[in-house]
Amino acid sequence: MALLHTPTAELESKCPDFKLPSLDGKTYTLKDFKNDHSLVVMFICNHCPYVKAIEERLIQLGHDFKSLNVNLVAICSNDGETYPDDSIENLKKNYLAKKMSFYYLHDKSQQVAKDFGAVCTPDFFVYDKDHRLAYRGRLDDSWKEANQVTKRELYEAVVSLENDQPAPKNQISSMGCSIKWLK
Repeated sequence: MALLHTPTAELESKCPDFKLPSLDGKTYTLKDFKNDHSLVVMFICNHCPYVKAIEERLIQLGHDFKSLNVNLVAICSNDGETYPDDSIENLKKNYLAKKMSFYYLHDKSQQVAKDFGAVCTPDFFVYDKDHRLAYRGRLDDSWKEANQVTKRELYEAVVSLENDQPAPKNQISSMGCSIKWLK
């Protein structure tokens, strides 16, 4: 497992377009998530211990964002053949078993991860209502222990945007396992 931290964000950059199949059997593009609200895109997977540690918080985040009309989109770009836990079949099993509360897309070619500049799981991107990058940081201040969270940084950034306020400029990078690139 290679621990990586996300690089410094290029705030205000435009959200890359994408067209990806979802675990619900549909195909989604960026246009499907245009609704005058923020858009949160997160790169996650099944096997990463960093993602596993926050999985329940991600599910809760999806519920919290639904009440704000904010779209939460997960993308798995890992090589599902070398890492079978991250195959589309196993992603779907986990998605259904956990009753995940967000869209979950599969990036088999890994082009979308490259377009975003995603480097690890989890890797979070928050876009404002104009789909301009406003936040690229960690979920909260405790990657491992939910009961030690004192600040929900990503959630607070989205609430600021939804209240027509800027996201905080001080953004602490997310950390996790490297994306498992195709060989």
